[in-house]
Amino acid sequence: MALDALSHLAPTQALPKAIGTVKGPGEDGNQYLFITADNQQVRIGEFVYYEIPAEPSGNQLQILGKISERCLIDHLPDRIFADTEVSPDVVAALIGFVHPNPELYEVTVDVIGHFHRALGFINPRVTPDPGARVYLCSDESLRQVLSKKQPGEVGSAHVGSLLLRDLGAVPVALDVKELVSTHMAILAGTGSGKSYTAGVLVEELLLPHNRAAVLIFDPHGEYGTLAEMRGHAAFTADGYAPKVQILKPEDIRIRISSLDYYDILSLLPEMSDRQQSILNKAFTILRRHKHGNFRWGIQDLIAAVVEADSTIDENGNEKLGSSAPALEWKLERLARSPYFHSLDHLAPKDLFEPGQVTVLQMNEISQEEQQVICATVLRQASHARMNTQKELLRPDDENFLPYPVFILVEEAHRFAPAHEPSRCKMILRTILSEGRKFGLGMGLITQRPGKLDADVLSQCMSQFMMRIVNPVDQDSLKYGVEAAGRDLLKELPALTKGQVIIAGACVNTPVLCQVRQRITEHGGVTLNAPELWQSYFRSQQVTARKIEQAPVATRTRPATFRGVSME
Repeated sequence: MALDALSHLAPTQALPKAIGTVKGPGEDGNQYLFITADNQQVRIGEFVYYEIPAEPSGNQLQILGKISERCLIDHLPDRIFADTEVSPDVVAALIGFVHPNPELYEVTVDVIGHFHRALGFINPRVTPDPGARVYLCSDESLRQVLSKKQPGEVGSAHVGSLLLRDLGAVPVALDVKELVSTHMAILAGTGSGKSYTAGVLVEELLLPHNRAAVLIFDPHGEYGTLAEMRGHAAFTADGYAPKVQILKPEDIRIRISSLDYYDILSLLPEMSDRQQSILNKAFTILRRHKHGNFRWGIQDLIAAVVEADSTIDENGNEKLGSSAPALEWKLERLARSPYFHSLDHLAPKDLFEPGQVTVLQMNEISQEEQQVICATVLRQASHARMNTQKELLRPDDENFLPYPVFILVEEAHRFAPAHEPSRCKMILRTILSEGRKFGLGMGLITQRPGKLDADVLSQCMSQFMMRIVNPVDQDSLKYGVEAAGRDLLKELPALTKGQVIIAGACVNTPVLCQVRQRITEHGGVTLNAPELWQSYFRSQQVTARKIEQAPVATRTRPATFRGVSME
């Protein structure tokens, strides 16, 4: 039942059973304490409520709260527990203690408020009186109020179910509008299931009730299994079927003329100050000589470098400096890169389309080239959305993007490191701060949130936090993630694979969630080394037996090294 709309129970319904009694206020004005003997239901993160009269109707409002602490305050004497051969219940009965639950717990609750369908949770700032009853929230109530959307609705993403309830009893459905417009971050340690969770989100974005335009930067080649969405029954409806475009390293093409000075600088070997100055002048010359959308190539840039490094002596003779030949050699080497071309290009129109996910697999590309590829694509996508919104582009332009797009970046700490320069960091900061106005959403995934730029992290208004044990990474979340309460952040080391804390704009209140099973296969499965070792030796034994059983004349000659047998 919804916490406001159904706050008074129907006569035929069974009255809820109280699990505790209010003791008084907590340490701050948004907390209260209650006493209970129920150790099974008062778990950290569980939802409870108390009731107050609603003005002016007089109906009861249910004020939702979340358990943040639990402390044992009264129990049997410690000596009773010392003898492992005797049950403490037997000893308690002998001394006249017959209460079924001799332990008492003091429980701290953080008040969330009562739920209003239009406004969300409203905290009345009215603490419960001592002696007031505290009740456990029903599954039906939580289904109505925790998620901004219901599973299957347009703009919903059903990622799993509430962790503290029976599996599937309380679905967790995210608000896709908030998720992609205010940006999101998946923060988790290695092996916690961050890529699996990202795969679930992408599946939800490509289902018929969303049909999003998604691009994934995939440094490890883990998202190729999303191709299984093609023709899958779960993703088809009313003639719709998602498109999956997997671009392998050999398919990635970036036009040279789309690079700026700093892109080129980061791709070249170590440069002297004079070489950097000449290159900068060369870009100025290109901009002066070439107007409009001129698509220049490496040879045009080399010619500009020669012009920038040339001087006229007193006799009127042209003299070439020493920097131009060195720069020409470096630029010629860049021209041999398989990823940067004079004409071929992955334009925004090629990468984005509603109902399509494009995966850029960069697992065979160097770190420097990954940085430039990512920066260039992000910059062009940003300009495309901005100029399309401002009606500066025609529909036949390759940069024309008349719909919102969502970009997912794996290993985000590589592209926006905390204390190191990178080509992507500034463009990421710009998109995260301004992209919402132009329909450009970002999703960042990292296993090292402590190494991710703090400004970048703070701009992600929806957070998915999974198991993290590194103290530095835990501390970074305390200051970079405001939506999740400190009580839930304490749970990070104890989470197991597939368990996630979801907080921020995409949900009504932070929740502990068990991620649902993926529809497609997961591409980032950890290799089973012992099993592979055993398999290798079994295959070797089979090969050896075949050689032994073969006739002598047909046996393969043993391998030798410098005349020495390797058997």
